Parts: sequence; C-alpha cells; structure tokens
Amino acid sequence: MKLVSASASPFVRKVRVLLHESGQQDDVELLGVKTTPLTTADDAKAANPLGKIPALIRPDAPALYDSRVICRFLDARADSGFYPESMLWDVLTLEATADGIMDAAVLITYEGRLRSEDKQDDSWCDAQWTKVTRALDALNTRWMSHLAGPLDMGQMAVGCALGYLDFRHDARNWRKGNDALAAWYEDFAKRDSMQATEPTD
Repeated sequence: MKLVSASASPFVRKVRVLLHESGQQDDVELLGVKTTPLTTADDAKAANPLGKIPALIRPDAPALYDSRVICRFLDARADSGFYPESMLWDVLTLEATADGIMDAAVLITYEGRLRSEDKQDDSWCDAQWTKVTRALDALNTRWMSHLAGPLDMGQMAVGCALGYLDFRHDARNWRKGNDALAAWYEDFAKRDSMQATEPTD
C-alpha cells in the first residue's frame, strides 16, 4: 500500500502515528507530494477526486481517503483496538474535535501562505482561531480523564492537532490557560510514534 502524503500535514501525521502504534509502518510506503488547494499534485488527484491528502492506495481495491476513513481501515486491518466498541462514540467525538482544530489551523496557514498580503483577512483568521480555542478549552476541561486513559485514536488525533499548533502557530501560545492539556501533551509527544512523525516543511 502507498500513502499519498506530506510531512507537514497533521492529517497525514495522524495516519502515520496510527501506523507506528499498530506496527504497520513497514506495510505502507510513503508517497510524498507537494500539494495545495491552488496547485493540486497529480498523485493526490489520482487517488482522491477531491485532491486532498492523505489518501491510501491499495493494490487490490479503490483508494481510501479522509484520515478518519483511513485510520478506521488500518485499525481494523491490524485489529489494534484503537476504536474500542465500549467507548466508540467518545473516541469518535474526540477525534472529530481534534480534526476540527486541524481544519481551522490549516486554513489559517493557507490564508498566510496562499493569499497575497493585501487580500489576507485577519478577522477571518481570528475567527478560525476562536474555533481552536473553544476546542482546546473543551479538551482541557471535559476530556482530560479520557486523554489519561488507555491509548486510542482520539488521543492520537489530539496529539497530532497540538503538534500542528506548535509547528505552524506557536506564536499564538495555545498552552496559555490550558495547563492540564499542555502537561498531557508534553508526555504524549515523547511517544516513539510522535517522535518518528515530527513534521517538516
């Protein structure tokens, strides 16, 4: 199998962390691409009609895309149990919260990188960051007991979301007012899977 990917993408990283945690990293070749919403890589378009990454190319079946779909597939493939049935809805909600943080943070990044300076909208970026801060507050106040529990996909997604905030938006200081979450992430970021998948430009 091949994963259409880019190191900087937090959605790609989420898949890669799962691959490491489930022992499948040697089963999937990374097919690196340079792609943006304005200039979509050919490999990304071929694997996903939306042109988004990640996409998982399978040799004997259609490609899978959207990180949540890919992660569910890989979890089932390895029977790794990172979507435990007893807590499935909590895990999925936590993963969706993390993905929402990633969505908003990536949009801020695109605004700064893909639009000319005279067309950039600071108020729009601030609105996206407000989504991030609301989600961080929810994690810090409602989800810490879950984050402290056995490893699941929700935790991996949150780790990748926070890692992306450090990578692209460190100046916004997401840790301020989120002490419990920051302490959790300090430990989680030391996992081998997180260390092996640190983003690069």
